[in-house]
Amino acid sequence: MNDEGRSPGSSARSNRKDARRNQQALLDAAAAVFVASGVDAPVRDIAAEAGVGVATIYRHFPTRADLVVAVYRHQIDACAEAGPTLLAAGPTPYAALGKWVDLFVDFLVTKHGLAAAMQGDSAGFETLHALFLERLLPVCAQLVEAADASGEIRPGIDAYHLMRGIGNLCVGAESDPRYDARRMVTLLVAGLRQPN
Repeated sequence: MNDEGRSPGSSARSNRKDARRNQQALLDAAAAVFVASGVDAPVRDIAAEAGVGVATIYRHFPTRADLVVAVYRHQIDACAEAGPTLLAAGPTPYAALGKWVDLFVDFLVTKHGLAAAMQGDSAGFETLHALFLERLLPVCAQLVEAADASGEIRPGIDAYHLMRGIGNLCVGAESDPRYDARRMVTLLVAGLRQPN
């Protein structure tokens, strides 16, 4: 036992939990900066958002590609976990779908920068794309099915086609300041509503 009455093993577990929590906070900060400024945002901006030094980021993620891939995986997990949570929180399945789509659009901003960050690593990119479909397609399908079952959206909406359509509306948004992808996605989601 140490001076505080904890075994050395519990101290090590506590340190690992702290390290995981710190890394999650860093990934959240990087995701926020990437959404606002793109994946080419300066590392110092990410460090400032996370409240850490630039060296801390490089210690965890030696290259920009490492950071972008970690944020990509982190956002996949966050989007996958958010779907059931939003559905349970309500107020309606359609509202939950709309909130989830907002998170998905934030994720797509990072995804579009991923290809450039992973130059030459097509196998790695394909692996991440497969993970993306494996984790997010069932969540989107669950939300669409719940909104369909509640009569809020038109019948026959396919989750894959919806995700693909949202993705297509987001392409190029980062390079054209006149184009508002989020507004176009909002119009798409509004078009899912069942006419009265």
